[in-house]
Amino acid sequence: MVVPHHPAGARLARQRLAGDLADVVPPTLLADLIAVLAELVGNAVRHARPLPGGVVRVAWRLRPSADGPRIQLRVTDGGAGTGPRIRTADPDAADGRGLHIVAGLATRWGVERDGLGQRVWAEFDPIPTTRPDLVRAG
Repeated sequence: MVVPHHPAGARLARQRLAGDLADVVPPTLLADLIAVLAELVGNAVRHARPLPGGVVRVAWRLRPSADGPRIQLRVTDGGAGTGPRIRTADPDAADGRGLHIVAGLATRWGVERDGLGQRVWAEFDPIPTTRPDLVRAG
């Protein structure tokens, strides 16, 4: 799908992803996917040029496995002077933590460049339907 190279593009991508995958993946994985996709689209809007037409291309792919679906998210933009990298943010900084979130939630992530721009991807291995790292309130 294509979304505008605008902050509203992240919202549109999140809504479509949630609608497409709500009945396919566990809720905890869906929450991680939505958070990572929002970060990747947000980074594309803030730091990269748009693709022709003023857009960012967003895609996801599910690959079945015995343990559940393996999922790859991809966000393609027009590139920037420097590529995406994890940086150290001051404790009081309002931004600078997005790729820390991506690296923390995704199994792996990376960047590919071609003559048209760059694609940032994040992959997720299947997770169990219950996660011991999440604490239930109440």
